Amino acid sequence: MYELRPNRKHNNAVYYNPFREMDEFERKLFDDPFYSFFHNGDIAEFKTDIKDEGDKYILEADLPGFDKKDIHLDMSDNTLTINAERHSEHEENDKKSKYVHIERSYGKYSRQFDISTIDSDKIKAKYENGVLQLTMPKKQEVLPKTKHLEIE
Repeated sequence: MYELRPNRKHNNAVYYNPFREMDEFERKLFDDPFYSFFHNGDIAEFKTDIKDEGDKYILEADLPGFDKKDIHLDMSDNTLTINAERHSEHEENDKKSKYVHIERSYGKYSRQFDISTIDSDKIKAKYENGVLQLTMPKKQEVLPKTKHLEIE
């Protein structure tokens, strides 16, 4: 059920759905059941792609709008952790805020990756145009040495 009501600010008509909030809640609950744990709970994920280039993996993580200083890479026990944190203007001066609508997300973002097959000493990282790119060389497979024995 939609009601047509005038929008005086722009002189246009807008549709009003009295069930919009319930529809949004239902969509978040069933489309992403962990939405509240990650988005309202201070930790969210970001999207990554990992390509196998034969001798190395290329990991690309979308982190648009982050400062390089707010992205941290840590390695421990064959686990690579990428942490990023984005701050907002309206967090600091909420009472003086001029925002009337906010959709961009702010907060802490984190992902972990198993790097047990990676030569972790040779990982290289760069951040450009909102994309973090990690070049991760694979560990070289150590072949057992063969030895020839002479028969006496």
